[in-house]
Amino acid sequence: MESVGWLGLIIIGGLAGWLAGKLMDARYGIILNIILGIAGSVVAAGLLVALHVGVPGGRLGFFVTGFIGACILIFLAKVARR
Repeated sequence: MESVGWLGLIIIGGLAGWLAGKLMDARYGIILNIILGIAGSVVAAGLLVALHVGVPGGRLGFFVTGFIGACILIFLAKVARR
């Protein structure tokens, strides 16, 4: 995956986390959304590589993997709260 830079990482991760939070109806703050988006991209990229699924590169690929991973993390957080 090509480098998007620190600022790009924060912006794209924040957008992915925010969108995932809206989709999953999670009420977290913007800082946690950024963290979920960035951590989610790492989680999703790892899962996709483990499943031998090609991970797209660039900003769009980072956004998609961040969104998928943030949705997974939000789901796990909701399950853990129950």
